[in-house]
Amino acid sequence: MSDFLEGLGQQVSDVVSDLREKAENAVEIQRKKSQIGLLNRANDRDIRDIGRMIYEKFKNGELMDTEYIALCEAIEKREEEIAHQKEAIARIKEGN
Repeated sequence: MSDFLEGLGQQVSDVVSDLREKAENAVEIQRKKSQIGLLNRANDRDIRDIGRMIYEKFKNGELMDTEYIALCEAIEKREEEIAHQKEAIARIKEGN
């Protein structure tokens, strides 16, 4: 009977450990998805700003491409971070 209870206790412990790991993974995935959302919103904002800037330059007849490099680089950097976060989510999911 003692062996049975020890085995049952170990099984319960394993299940609890597995559930805790899955919960931690779910929290980490949600955190990364939240980061992706923030990065996407920042990109949307900058893209709108680029559009406004280009339109104003167009209206004034002074469209110069080099003025937009910093915004484009910031967007590109966030897109790389989004890809990194998505890869991290995939790795977490593979671990389950």
